[in-house]
Amino acid sequence: MRAVSDGATGLKGDAERPELLRVRGRSVAWVPPLVLLVGIVLVDFRTSEDFRILSWIVLVPGIAAAICGVWGTAFFAVLAPATYLAADAVLPHEYQAGLPDLILAGMGGVLATLACVVRVRGERRMLHMQDVAATIRRTVLRPLPPGWGGLEHAAVYLAADSEARVGGDFYDIQAGRYGTRVILGDVQGKGLGAVEAAAALLGTFREAGYHEPELATVAELLEVRMRRHCRMRVALGREDGDRFATAVLIGFPDGDRDGGDRDVVDAVVLGHEGPLIVGPGGVRSLPPAHGLPLGLAELAPADGPPPVLRVPLRPGETLLLTTDGVTEARDGAGDFYPLAADVAEAVAADPEIAWPPRLVAFVRERTLRHCGGRLADDTTVFAVRRRSGVGNAGNGDGNGRSQA
Repeated sequence: MRAVSDGATGLKGDAERPELLRVRGRSVAWVPPLVLLVGIVLVDFRTSEDFRILSWIVLVPGIAAAICGVWGTAFFAVLAPATYLAADAVLPHEYQAGLPDLILAGMGGVLATLACVVRVRGERRMLHMQDVAATIRRTVLRPLPPGWGGLEHAAVYLAADSEARVGGDFYDIQAGRYGTRVILGDVQGKGLGAVEAAAALLGTFREAGYHEPELATVAELLEVRMRRHCRMRVALGREDGDRFATAVLIGFPDGDRDGGDRDVVDAVVLGHEGPLIVGPGGVRSLPPAHGLPLGLAELAPADGPPPVLRVPLRPGETLLLTTDGVTEARDGAGDFYPLAADVAEAVAADPEIAWPPRLVAFVRERTLRHCGGRLADDTTVFAVRRRSGVGNAGNGDGNGRSQA
């Protein structure tokens, strides 16, 4: 399990080549093989003819191959036989190890250098794959500027697969003509198929969230996009067409207030766990009015847009959205993580927990503690609320319209 986004500002940087044994920015990987070389020679000089260890010098380039670069390993591959010759020559003739052990030291150096070449190439391939994963991650989970769309927000994404570092969870904020829209979702399944579906849905959300006046229309367009995506995958022979996604859509209308000081948001819950509303007064859930997951709307008993909830928010309240990696995290006894109860207890002790960065950090820490760091599924925690004093969500061109 590895966290691939921080608690507030987005994703971490690209992968860098691992550097072993560095002190103040300088590599000291050459020290262990050099110490081993000197130690073998000194011990050999101080032992009797019945305990000759000079031939152990073959271990020196082997150690270098594990921690040094190719040129460093090649240096020790030459230094080891040269040291063997010099040390063996100063001993009396009857104590000299002779040519066979010298050949062994030379062959060991050649093999160690070749092994180092293979290791370095493997590291480069690994770094390339990590860069590819980072690029995919930035495409699906793009970095969000602070205050984007007039919202305070924070998010963290934890991949259950620490090597892949990307999965089917997705989230985004889109500021547009009719306010700011927020989405969090979870594509059924794993692997690149889930990533492709998430990318397709996010592309549609970013366009529809900007242009469409009704949140229900955004949800309908996402449903259409999911079905189109599945049909394409089936036509290519890559899937059986059963993939779906759960999602939550939140709309922060421009300047929409209820009773003067209370904010009002729209919400569409599509087969997903309902968001929690966290504030100084406690924790409450959205009303249980749900649509079907994206890709399964044809199973609905009647046609029509999914239900839109109108939810008033009190000052200081934050919407907490999570994927099932949080709510289905299990402890050693198999018990699920009690998210709502745990957050409610924390807010009662410290109302400032409702601030999005602190709330996300709290849920992340408590989830990992509950499951002992062993996540069974990708996990996303996303918290948003309107910035204090912001009455409309416009960004960019002076007409309440975003340019992104």
